[in-house]
Amino acid sequence: MGGCLLTGLLAAGVSGTRLHAIDLREELLTPLSQKGVTTSTELYAVQAADLVVVALKPQVAPAVLPALAAQLTPGQIVVSVMAGMPTATLEVHLPEGQAVVRVMPQTLVQLGVGATAVCAGSAATAESILAVRELFDQVGITVEVSESQMDAVTGLSGSGPAYIYTVIEALADGGVRAGLTREVALQLAAQTVAGAGHMVLETGMHPATLRDQVTSPAGTTIAGLTSLEEGGVRHAFIAAVDAASRRSRELGGQ
Repeated sequence: MGGCLLTGLLAAGVSGTRLHAIDLREELLTPLSQKGVTTSTELYAVQAADLVVVALKPQVAPAVLPALAAQLTPGQIVVSVMAGMPTATLEVHLPEGQAVVRVMPQTLVQLGVGATAVCAGSAATAESILAVRELFDQVGITVEVSESQMDAVTGLSGSGPAYIYTVIEALADGGVRAGLTREVALQLAAQTVAGAGHMVLETGMHPATLRDQVTSPAGTTIAGLTSLEEGGVRHAFIAAVDAASRRSRELGGQ
């Protein structure tokens, strides 16, 4: 996720000299340095940062966080993208009073079209949240939620791209069955999904209203929608978000 964020920020015009990537594995840093990002294998490099984005796998975090904590300075904001790790758990490993902001981004941030949710730790201020949102607003949109809602965010937008990739694949399969080539079907399906999402965001209209606008009496669209309802598609998506949210809570409790 850290690499996706860096890619998105560079594409958004952020100078590589303002970004510093730290990893003990130098081979992972080489592609970033070639893009102009300042890189280091030493944790002391975090001392120069205002925002310290921690993009570790949760299972390795306990081994790394004590060394990171020793390099932090007062006033820095620690931004956690570690899935399932509550801010209280992270704060145990950090200096007392260190501002922590937890975020749930998507890999889509690398294209500048991500949806990121943020929530505040116990010492984070409104200014802390604003600084983090300004960072992630450069690679998509941000929303602020309470930490109790982060599992729901994980189930919806965190896992959501995988659901939509499945939708695109299924729509394309339908197009192929109806006689289109695979290439044309995928192109039409992907652009249809992207365009429909853009329409909802730009108009602010409810999806049901937009759907009604393209559903003529006794037409092709209502025939297709009826088939979707018979197949339980709406329930399947609701159940998918619910299942992923429950799994996020389970992982957070481990």
